[in-house]
Amino acid sequence: MGDRGGAGDSWRKRTGSRPSGQGGGGPGAAVEDVRDAVAGPDVGARGEVPAQARDKDGDARVDSDPLELRCHRLQDSLFSSNSGFSNYRGILNWCVVMLILSNARLFLENLIKYGILVDPIQVVSLFLKDPYSWPAPCLVIVANVFVVAAFQVEKHLAVGTLTEQVGLLLHVANLVIILCFPAAVALLDKSITPVGSVLALIVYTILFLKLFSYRDVNLWCRQHRAKAKTASAGKKASEDSAQGIVRYPDNLTYRDLYYFIFAPTLCYELNFPRSPRIRKRFLLRRLLEILFFTQLQVGLIQQWMVPTIQNSMKPFRDMDYSRIIERLLKLAVPNHLIWLIFFYWFFHSCMNAVAELMQFGDREFYRDWWNSESVTYFWQNWNIPVHKWCLRHFYKPLVRRGNSKWMANTGVFLASAFFHEYVLSIPLRMFRLWAFTAMIAQVPLAWIVGRFFQGNYGNAAVWLTLIIGQPMAVLMYVHDYYVLNYEPSTAYA
Repeated sequence: MGDRGGAGDSWRKRTGSRPSGQGGGGPGAAVEDVRDAVAGPDVGARGEVPAQARDKDGDARVDSDPLELRCHRLQDSLFSSNSGFSNYRGILNWCVVMLILSNARLFLENLIKYGILVDPIQVVSLFLKDPYSWPAPCLVIVANVFVVAAFQVEKHLAVGTLTEQVGLLLHVANLVIILCFPAAVALLDKSITPVGSVLALIVYTILFLKLFSYRDVNLWCRQHRAKAKTASAGKKASEDSAQGIVRYPDNLTYRDLYYFIFAPTLCYELNFPRSPRIRKRFLLRRLLEILFFTQLQVGLIQQWMVPTIQNSMKPFRDMDYSRIIERLLKLAVPNHLIWLIFFYWFFHSCMNAVAELMQFGDREFYRDWWNSESVTYFWQNWNIPVHKWCLRHFYKPLVRRGNSKWMANTGVFLASAFFHEYVLSIPLRMFRLWAFTAMIAQVPLAWIVGRFFQGNYGNAAVWLTLIIGQPMAVLMYVHDYYVLNYEPSTAYA
């Protein structure tokens, strides 16, 4: 027992501390300091004890020479960038706990002030005014007419009964009608609700982009077929048929076209990557997520956003800027939370569920947009289906025709601004160009963020635009819609 020594002696020997009897400034301490200072060749170049003189904890062994008993080495604090430390999981968990607690307080305050406002029956009225009149679903069903028209044009082009010029004219007419027909119905039919109109216009916008891609890809196939030699093309076709690869014009079937119409992509291909089977557990998890997050979004909108928006009308009408800013910041939290839930609900749960049912293999519906250090990176990575379509059918054709990359990028934002305004202004029956202006503003904003903010500062700037910009647009549209359609006689809290 005596050979082992006490735990206190062992700790003091390892850490270099001394018994209280010797005193912190006694002769023994001075002698050891001098000896440490002149340790010479037994100490490493960075002031560290050689590896063979250390125990498993990195301290000098108790049986080492007294001159080598050191407990300090050259090192940086963990929060310093030079330390190389990156495990901040505890701080991330703390942020999550604080976020939950702060939002729980806001939610409790909302319940005390307004009571329970969640009413699923009211959701139905957002889609239907008259239970016997369903204009929005009828619009979606009628969209099949334009799908069949595009297919028939491509079928006649493949066999040569239509020239390319006539086919282009028919496709352009079909695409123009796809955009104009639902817009006219939304503006003229009083029985259609704004929410139903928005959903119908989104469906027609998606159909427009899909049929545009369908026409382009089949045109490229015809051009390739015209350049290929007859003998080599015939040999290649026989080899591909043995491997199960579809070649033009064998792809021109209703089955192939409708698979593309329902597939979670906007870019057409003759041979989509396919998953080997449907994973039932994966599909069930996605379906449960869809149901849960749908209810959660509806509840948050009714309970949290609607009262805040209603209470924001009076400051907007009175142009009380301090109150407007306060309302904007109060709306930013629920709006951003709902937007994040919507992103996961749509781009992960819904699109993965559809892809799993259709055995669609490409599941890259989004990338790490949350790490965006520039506005451009965000727009390129948060919505991959739209980004691929813009890159393939808009950006690259513009660049190939001699336009600069800056002009092509500006053209992409102009097209995006048009469709954002299209799906908002027409259903609300008002043209304020807020969405169009917000999208066009992304061009100078991207330059400013890229020029003056780098790294984490750029990422913070992107997050700030998302958190503040969206509720500002919401308040502008709701305020204008409220002023145009309702008397401002409601009492505000």
